[in-house]
Amino acid sequence: MRMRGLIFDMDGTMIDSMPYHARSWVAFADHHGIKIDVDELLRRTTGRTGAECMETLFGRVMEQRECWDLIHHKERIYRELFTPHFAEVAGFKTFFGHAMARGLKVGVGTAGDKHNIAFAFSHLKMDPVPHAVVGGDEGLPGKPEPAIFLEAARRIGISPADCVVFEDAPFGIEAARRAGMQAVSVCTSHSAAQLAGPHVIASVKNYHELIDNNFLEKIHADKT
Repeated sequence: MRMRGLIFDMDGTMIDSMPYHARSWVAFADHHGIKIDVDELLRRTTGRTGAECMETLFGRVMEQRECWDLIHHKERIYRELFTPHFAEVAGFKTFFGHAMARGLKVGVGTAGDKHNIAFAFSHLKMDPVPHAVVGGDEGLPGKPEPAIFLEAARRIGISPADCVVFEDAPFGIEAARRAGMQAVSVCTSHSAAQLAGPHVIASVKNYHELIDNNFLEKIHADKT
């Protein structure tokens, strides 16, 4: 392997946010008088854009304004819940810093919108920041479609075949496959078996495992 670009999903991959997304869906649905099986809803929507999630929840096509009003309501609940407990996925910032220091191009490809992206970045305080960020409110289809990852690769200027995606959800792992990228499964909310695939080159619980196993050295990143 000789990978030149890393692309990170955000929720559940960079930040340990998925339990708070689950709680926010429950609170949001209750506010609207909707009974949900939150595990099933997450199975159907994790990796999808906000608009796609709302249409799934309400079971109908929505006008953009209505849809985004609902999205902003749900995501405000999520940020309020997560703020007192904000945490990165263990070792992420250290691993990210090592990747940047080795001269790899790093992008973020998330279904999260610009408000959730800004929220995550303000708490993570990464320095330097990723070379490019693609969000779920830019008009691209959500995962498992590969568009978000392909756009991230385009923006960092690296061929998809030379990129590794880091993902915590089945739709994201599938999106990486469709994009022609290899993947690392980050098992914060799913098992390695649920995130398996012929393109998955490692499965870890956190980034300390990758650091301890010299992952960056094994993919032969050029050090600048």
